[in-house]
Amino acid sequence: MKVFLLEDDEAIAMGLKYSLEKEGYDVVHVGTFWEAKKAFKQGTFNICIIDVNLPDGSGYDACKFIKQAEDVPVIFLTAVDAEVNVIMGLEMGADDYICKPFRVNELMARIRTVLRRSGQGSESGFETLGCNIRIYTNEAKVTRLDDQGKEEAIELTALEYRLLLTFAGNRGTVLSRNMLLQDLWDVEGDFVNDNTLTVYIKRLRDKIERDPAEPEIIKTVRGLGYIVDR
Repeated sequence: MKVFLLEDDEAIAMGLKYSLEKEGYDVVHVGTFWEAKKAFKQGTFNICIIDVNLPDGSGYDACKFIKQAEDVPVIFLTAVDAEVNVIMGLEMGADDYICKPFRVNELMARIRTVLRRSGQGSESGFETLGCNIRIYTNEAKVTRLDDQGKEEAIELTALEYRLLLTFAGNRGTVLSRNMLLQDLWDVEGDFVNDNTLTVYIKRLRDKIERDPAEPEIIKTVRGLGYIVDR
């Protein structure tokens, strides 16, 4: 996976480049809009990470230029969590945004989610949760590996599958109940409330955990929410 990183702050850029390459991404970094236009014409990328504030222009202009050249996913880095900034970025064609300062794990989770939405799943064709759960996003199929390494299909409802994808796409990030409710809102045309969420998490654990009473995949973070960290 090739990542295009447009960030003028050298310290932030070096840290991001190191973290991304550690995760197996091939990173091309530039610090100005002028460099971005030059570099983007010389290669194709799977995803672009763009700082909104640049020394010679705006990240919005860079996004517009990139989207005109190629339909590639874009994540904005912004220091201002103002609604007008977010709306402007999304209207420019951005797929997501993240506010500085941010945790590297959160950015990695956002990248995986955006890549999955754009149809660029893992090269192996599936994502793995825990030691034995596989998610085939292209087929919307989930399986479990038994002790002999044989795959067994797990039947999930649309909401259960969406909930599992949300956890998989935010690996390493604590998800509050409110965040999960917002993501599940009206998936099947039904209102999803807090009690319903509890039921769906229990059902999902019953289907994917070795021991639902002692979950190893979807873990509870007391007072905060839930996390999938492997």
